[in-house]
Amino acid sequence: MTRHRILLFLFPALCAALPALAMEPLRPGWPLPVDDTTPYAKLLFDRLEYADDEAAGRAVWDAQFWYGGDRQRLWIETEGEDVVRNGDGGEIENLDIQYSRLVAPFWDFQTGLGYQRLYGDGPDQDRFYVLAGLQGLAPYQYEVDLNLRVSEDGDVWTDLEAEYDLRLTQRLILQPRLESLLAFTDARDFESAAGLNHITLGLRLRYEIRREFAPYLGVSWSRKLGDTADLARAEGGDTGLLAVVAGLRLWY
Repeated sequence: MTRHRILLFLFPALCAALPALAMEPLRPGWPLPVDDTTPYAKLLFDRLEYADDEAAGRAVWDAQFWYGGDRQRLWIETEGEDVVRNGDGGEIENLDIQYSRLVAPFWDFQTGLGYQRLYGDGPDQDRFYVLAGLQGLAPYQYEVDLNLRVSEDGDVWTDLEAEYDLRLTQRLILQPRLESLLAFTDARDFESAAGLNHITLGLRLRYEIRREFAPYLGVSWSRKLGDTADLARAEGGDTGLLAVVAGLRLWY
């Protein structure tokens, strides 16, 4: 039998044996092909910025920290602002401590406890709440964070944040951003009425000196809506603001 005939004879047998070889169990002591149990950590300051409008200047922060593996994580988020020009006061919009679990590719279900605080000239207002939400990457690379919150006083509201990174070059990135809040109950101590409270649109252009360090410039426009806008007018506040922003995006 020639060499070519031998190869033709062995080739079908080899192809039939490959699936069985691929399914052969690992030998004792061999490592798993992919280790998805190793814990990691990340600290991201998505926004550390100064926002300047006609009414005031505000220091704004938006940060998150997580620790865990690919499927389960401890997730901490905080967002807020502090008035540093033409007045005082501010808001800790949220300080959330959550359990996060991967439920689909690129999507985490999160649940936990949170805290909100308003401070300024008058009495400070604060409340605790429980929350549940989804955070992940929608089709076409949109980053989405959606939460439902219920406070100790029975206040119920949901908030949505979405952003998209449009890469103009390898280092220059234009980021549109959307925020909104829908309340199901009145919470006048927190300047919130039932209905769609507000919408905020932002556009930021950042330059990644390094992936972990990126200064940016941009604009932000916000508008209070419905009964929430009426509350703001009654207290002599603004219902719409256009601000110029400058800041840094950092992660470790």
